[in-house]
Amino acid sequence: MAMIALQSPFEGMSQHMIGYITSLQNTICQGLETFEPSSRFRRDSWQRDGGGGGITAVIENGKIFEKGGVNISAVFGSLKTQEEQQVFAQLIQQQGHDNFDVKEAIFFATGLSLVIHPLNPHVPTVHMNYRYFEIQSKSDRLWWFGGGTDLTPYLLYEEDCINFHAQLKEACDTHDPQYYPSFKQRCDSYFYIKHRQEHRGIGGIFFDHLNKNSAKHYFDLVQSCGNAFLPSYTAIVQKRHNNPYTQNQQDWQYQRRGRYVEFNLVYDKGTLFGLKTGGRIESILMSLPKHCSWDYNPDIPESQKPLINILKTPRSWG
Repeated sequence: MAMIALQSPFEGMSQHMIGYITSLQNTICQGLETFEPSSRFRRDSWQRDGGGGGITAVIENGKIFEKGGVNISAVFGSLKTQEEQQVFAQLIQQQGHDNFDVKEAIFFATGLSLVIHPLNPHVPTVHMNYRYFEIQSKSDRLWWFGGGTDLTPYLLYEEDCINFHAQLKEACDTHDPQYYPSFKQRCDSYFYIKHRQEHRGIGGIFFDHLNKNSAKHYFDLVQSCGNAFLPSYTAIVQKRHNNPYTQNQQDWQYQRRGRYVEFNLVYDKGTLFGLKTGGRIESILMSLPKHCSWDYNPDIPESQKPLINILKTPRSWG
């Protein structure tokens, strides 16, 4: 099946971002496939009725990765429905622009979204998303960058958490030493399951609505953070994927994956944005694990209490 080419109605940064995420998708898929003896990412493309589309790359039933996806998309068009106009009006108000006419606007949104659910509970689930947004209405134009990455371990290895955060800090520090502490705090705040009063994982970085500096500055930041993904995550995969595990540990992994599902379906803004703007349902819900459970088991195993304590009160990994 021939893949579509992602497009933008605008010139400039939107084109650069499309080029980067297209290359990054290929690099990540190839890097993760090196761990699999035979499983490969299956790719297909989709088109959005209102404009644009995406390329989905999914791997399932591997020896290392039970399910994972590395998706890219570039969608654009006018805001025809009242619901679409309300969604974008809220986004623009967060930028401090109350007089922007969304009814006459053309929008563009592009990004890469990744979730990997490993088979072995010793290897954590990982999420990454980097995106660029642009909207024009008559002579008014707004743009911003957003994204981040976070780690969701099932069995706690503090050294893995420390190294994961260290590489993100290095990527951020190249551009501004204030970025990592700020982005880490935002990540801890965002990936919080309110009804459980616990965080989804051990965090990472998260940012949104970045537009105070030049677009090139933030594009360079996104590239540094995106390029840090493979070395930061595959180092953990290499170290842990052959660890033996028990049925109890896998049962615990499935229960924690249930928390992952709860967050994505109740709180995740990207999921809600995709569903409200006519995105492809299969690609949007790619982030959900293949197997999870909601067993009635209110007692936390003694061995998992250190992890739960961290999920209740995030810590510094410096």
